[in-house]
Amino acid sequence: MRRRDLLFSSLLTGSTMPLAAQASVRGRLVIVGGAEDRVQDRLILRRFLQYAGGPQARIRLLAAASAVPLVVAESYRRAFAEIGTGGCELLPLLERDAAFRPDTVQAILDADAIFISGGNQSRLMDVLRDTPAMTALQHAHGHLGCCIGGTSAGAAAMSRHMIAQGMAVRHPRKDAVGTGIGLGLLPAAIVDQHFSERGRLARLLSALAQRPDLLGVGVDEDTALVVESEEAIEVIGSGAVTLVDPSSAHTNIGELAPESAIEMLGLQLHTLPPGRRYPAQPSPQNAAWPAGLLAAVQRLVAPAPPQP
Repeated sequence: MRRRDLLFSSLLTGSTMPLAAQASVRGRLVIVGGAEDRVQDRLILRRFLQYAGGPQARIRLLAAASAVPLVVAESYRRAFAEIGTGGCELLPLLERDAAFRPDTVQAILDADAIFISGGNQSRLMDVLRDTPAMTALQHAHGHLGCCIGGTSAGAAAMSRHMIAQGMAVRHPRKDAVGTGIGLGLLPAAIVDQHFSERGRLARLLSALAQRPDLLGVGVDEDTALVVESEEAIEVIGSGAVTLVDPSSAHTNIGELAPESAIEMLGLQLHTLPPGRRYPAQPSPQNAAWPAGLLAAVQRLVAPAPPQP
């Protein structure tokens, strides 16, 4: 029996353990800050198509986050067609019942790449949480070499612990951010999108004060953080990616009343411009990096552990 057939059977029966010993190929993550160019140069979409395998790739759209999924799907189908592929189709996954259907699971496992649209990340996770479709996404990326991209809400949902809601604030504040459970594809981080454009640094810091064990990843619009499992990260597009490491920071969040301003001391912050690639293995290229950056990159590229 082919590997995809074995995985398909195990997902429907609720067991994936027999596959753990088999050879796996991990895919890339393309984490887009939203508002990516779909009309002119389409740099991010072109790179995503390259990662998917080129013009013959089977690209599947996951638009469950959107309130107008058919409109969004048509926009991406047109954009991908104009850069050279007709293999872009909408996954039959717009409501929770569909996430349990065998045809949905099979469509995910057969994809070369999956692109998750913007919208509302809580709506997306209401459809996917604890379903065979979510498990299929995790295994397609972690074992079958599937490239998974996500923009805006799709980017926020990449992490295990995701920002679900919260307005931009001027300063970090206790309880300024509501969080939820995401897809778990980027387990060491929490992602915020539209980052510079919507002034979300203080929002991200508010989330990190609650979870100092995670890295903060802020992605600007028309910008993507590419995560190559166990290899490197790269920034593409027209903006920047901001990394915030709170692991050595001190906060007073435990002493505060709700809505109080948070003191945060000792944060490490890195701004990564487009066109730069950051390898995870020590080398002459990264020997002069500031303290903590190599460790942050290594945490980002570490593969997700098996889900319980």
